[in-house]
Amino acid sequence: MLGIFIGLALLMFLAYRGYSIIWVAPLTALVVALFGGLELLPAYKDVYMTGFVGFTKSWFPVFMLGAIFGHLMDYTGAAKSIAKWLTNVIGAKRATLGVILGCAVLTYGGISLFVVVFAMYPLALELYREANISRKLIPGAIALGSFTFTMTAIPGTPQIQNLIPIDYFFTTPTAAPIMGITAALFMFGLGYAYLVWREKSYTAKGEVFVEPPAKANAAAIDPNRILPSPILSVLPLLTVLLTLNLLKWDIVVSLVAGIVLAMVISFKDYQGFTKTISAGAVGSMTAIINTSAAVGFGAVVKAVPGFETLTNFVMGIKGSPLISEAVAVNILAGATGSASGGMGIALAALGEKYYELALSTGISPEAFHRVASLASGGLDTLPHNGAVLTLLAITGMTHKESYIDIAVTSLVLPVLSSIPAIILASMGIY
Repeated sequence: MLGIFIGLALLMFLAYRGYSIIWVAPLTALVVALFGGLELLPAYKDVYMTGFVGFTKSWFPVFMLGAIFGHLMDYTGAAKSIAKWLTNVIGAKRATLGVILGCAVLTYGGISLFVVVFAMYPLALELYREANISRKLIPGAIALGSFTFTMTAIPGTPQIQNLIPIDYFFTTPTAAPIMGITAALFMFGLGYAYLVWREKSYTAKGEVFVEPPAKANAAAIDPNRILPSPILSVLPLLTVLLTLNLLKWDIVVSLVAGIVLAMVISFKDYQGFTKTISAGAVGSMTAIINTSAAVGFGAVVKAVPGFETLTNFVMGIKGSPLISEAVAVNILAGATGSASGGMGIALAALGEKYYELALSTGISPEAFHRVASLASGGLDTLPHNGAVLTLLAITGMTHKESYIDIAVTSLVLPVLSSIPAIILASMGIY
């Protein structure tokens, strides 16, 4: 077990230092293999790469099509049109609420979290400028709307963190709706209340809006751009959601339908479609490879003798097995700095055991699905998380200025949100 902990600690440290997980994951996996008595070359070429390739084979189409969909929605102006309409309806006085809801609608519609950050920042900047609110709060608001309840909690979300558990628990994207909605309200309500309190604290200290440096302001909205109708813009999002959850289409088919409709609605922009689709496809490669690298690390961890001891420890946590599942997924998501990667490792290793427990204990597999999804969105947003680094870079903020708000809204509250969900499950309410 010592090798597992050293490998995890080294993986977290190197990722925090900004090194790519593409080479860090196999390196730290070899540390685990060395301590576990495995031959290093077979551990890398066979065990590690089998886990890596297996995840890529299963999920590459979703990552690629999701990225293409998001890029098209951004290129055509549809994402900005929806976000701008929402923020206009809510008004500048509730700038933070407008940013949260704008991010939530786009994320729940299936747009990649990274694309949502790019699409929402210019709008958030305009709103906070008009409301004279400190820019330090923008990352926290975007994180709450994008990295939390619409990613893991609200039933039916097409985000990958809600889809991975389906293969292990034989469920649907709408699994455990009451648990999910309760956790979502918990995160949204407390997160928004926290940000309002922070806004008042900043204003009371005289900290108000300060113009960003030129680099961070480069994403400002082009006043001459004519955005498409928000009603037409929302149709591709609805197509993905409705075909996935009502018609029960495969997520790949649902995303293709959304992509086709997005292009049909904005056919006048056809000249840039090929370039945009290529950019989305290329952009998806980093995301899928990073996650697959983390899963490959988990495959080596699973292969060493110490893993059985670790499994017994996690499975031996007193109380509901949902608690041990939440702990396992959170720890691995934190270690890898990836919600999907951490959950992929945990469920690849323990998913079968948890499914057997669901059948033997009478706890619905849907409850295990929802808790796994919720837990994946907790400790993943430690400082070394890729989405956190991207968010801070785009908004022109530093960890010192804004990470505390990101941590509260997208780390602390998501971790705590599993508590009411597990309580409901223990009462047989899913």
